[in-house]
Amino acid sequence: MATLNDEDDDPYLWLEDLDGAEATGWVRDRNAETTTAVTGSGRFGALRRGIRQVLDAEDRLPYPDWIGDRFSYNFWKDAAHPRGLWRRTTLEQYRRAEPEWEVLLDVDALAAEEGENWVWSGVTVLRPGYRRCLVSLSRGGADAVVVREFDLNRRVFVADGFTLPEAKTDVCWIDEDHIYVATDFGPGSLTTSGYARVVKRWRRGTPLAAAEVVHEGRAHDMTVGAVHDPTPGFERDFVLRYLDFYRHESHLLTAAGERIRVAVPDDAHWSVHREWLVIRPRSPWVVEGVTYPAGALLAARFDAFLAGARELAILFRPDARTALDSYAWTRNHLILATLADVRSRLEVLTPAEGQWRREPLPGVPEDDYSRVMDTDPDLGDDYLIASDGFLRPATLRLGQVGGAVETLKREPAFFDAAGLAVRQFFATSADGTRVPYFVVGEPGTPGGPTLLTGYGGFEISQTPYYNGPIGRGWLARGGTYVVANIRGGGEYGPQWHRAAMRENRPRAYEDFAAVAADLAAREITTPGRLGIEGGSNGGLLMGVMLTRYPALFGAVVAQVPVLDMRRYHRLLAGASWMAEYGDPDRERDWAYLREYSPYHNIRREPGYPPVLLVTSTRDDRVHPGHARKMAARLREYGHDVSYYENVEGGHGGAANNEQRAFLRALALEFLWRKLTAPVSRAIPRQVSAAEAREQAQTAEKP
Repeated sequence: MATLNDEDDDPYLWLEDLDGAEATGWVRDRNAETTTAVTGSGRFGALRRGIRQVLDAEDRLPYPDWIGDRFSYNFWKDAAHPRGLWRRTTLEQYRRAEPEWEVLLDVDALAAEEGENWVWSGVTVLRPGYRRCLVSLSRGGADAVVVREFDLNRRVFVADGFTLPEAKTDVCWIDEDHIYVATDFGPGSLTTSGYARVVKRWRRGTPLAAAEVVHEGRAHDMTVGAVHDPTPGFERDFVLRYLDFYRHESHLLTAAGERIRVAVPDDAHWSVHREWLVIRPRSPWVVEGVTYPAGALLAARFDAFLAGARELAILFRPDARTALDSYAWTRNHLILATLADVRSRLEVLTPAEGQWRREPLPGVPEDDYSRVMDTDPDLGDDYLIASDGFLRPATLRLGQVGGAVETLKREPAFFDAAGLAVRQFFATSADGTRVPYFVVGEPGTPGGPTLLTGYGGFEISQTPYYNGPIGRGWLARGGTYVVANIRGGGEYGPQWHRAAMRENRPRAYEDFAAVAADLAAREITTPGRLGIEGGSNGGLLMGVMLTRYPALFGAVVAQVPVLDMRRYHRLLAGASWMAEYGDPDRERDWAYLREYSPYHNIRREPGYPPVLLVTSTRDDRVHPGHARKMAARLREYGHDVSYYENVEGGHGGAANNEQRAFLRALALEFLWRKLTAPVSRAIPRQVSAAEAREQAQTAEKP
């Protein structure tokens, strides 16, 4: 067995040269091979058109943002506006089947006028007043953005307004004439992760170079930031130093320039709302002899806490089955969203006379995944709730705490769900942990092509959702779709995540393999007809499945993947993930990273399932070199590997719906062909359920 041991042995470093002639020529050749092999049939064309119809559908739900006295601000893409329209309307209009929208910014027209490949990256609106905003635009969908001030009344960019050149930038309004800016200010102003090390207070009409420094971090921090809370009567400023992905130091910045530490654990999430401080510790927190568990939600009066008082109310206490998913304030209430075995529940909490009254939030369907889309904590107690499920399109409801709940919009169905069902099962991982997963498909037709996906990292939960492209492009063809809730995610809170961090990362991989084996044991599918797909950290998951558990799967798709665990921290934003994975430059960390790093564990022996690697040249978060080098090494060893690199799209992989439909169809068609093709691998694909379970539990480490 031949493996790479260090970056000095790496023969494919030249593929990290993003725009080098040799590297781009290699990419061009691989793209041509994959396009010819996968897209030539009429079936692919029909699949791509069907997915594009879903993405561009005129009657899909226009999710709104509440901004000021306008109800709905919405960013919209369709066939006529592939780059998108930023627009707004009133609540009265939004209730109609076809609202009248006021267009604020046409990104297609702007791109044509300026000769730029602009992609919308979001907006920061000044409050109160809501007269101005800061629009972020990226070239090709990258994380780096250009920031420009926009007048919401006149619907034009402000000629002499705040403008920032392309960089990974974070901005926050202070008032109409001042903003906080964390960006690339020149040499020495960035961290090793490529994010801002310095945040400044910038006054209108002055050069950026003259802006006042308000906070600085260190080179090996992740980044820094500053936040202004404009709530009338509770105006506050905070500066934050992010030590890594999960730890940060926070200070209240007074008008006199004094910094007062917000003395919560550095790995805790916290927020303020009017007089309240809400804290979610990520590890057990002992306060005056009381231990508050990881994943709890606590409340204290902000001023009293800052003065040293530690009277903490427990708003949520996790248990073995239940975790906090999210929370949102209205003017007078706190809405909690929790997950119980990955099924959502919503309730509303109300502070009153030193106590917190708790009651269910009305109008929320029990069987769907529901989330708070928006509130307006300045003005009142209204809230927007979106609910959907694997087989149920989204419904948007407008409610008021203590009042009526109104159904505003329903999304149309994009595929026929008749005969399909959603089932939840639990697999047993190698260490005995029960791992939940959802199966979507027709229960009476076992053994068909099955697509399994997962993520397992950064405390990100994989929750039920309605996916029109998957429904139309996979379920409607008779396939089965499976979502695994493996460790590393947030489905059971911080401890579920921590169980697969750093040296414990293999637990996530054992979980995913256990789900694959359980699917075979239940005769839902067979290994030869089981395809898997994941992106980013989920792409790392796919790489490990390919190299460590190849006999469990019939085909693999990895999108914008992390694959080289020896050099990931030296490529683009990779250094910011060392809290999740470890530091490859430390011998003890590299000792465990080496064991699973997909790029370093490719074997010459036959038996790998066919794999498709998809990435983006303009991904400035996960370097395309990961996928490039993996494909080159697999090709060198004679494995069945396909490769496609989109020239734009950033970490999302696609810059518009045309590209998104092509890439989605490419992955689904690749999987369908490979999972329904005659067996051709040296290792038998049709292993028994018992063999699959044994392989998942005892897979030999390369």
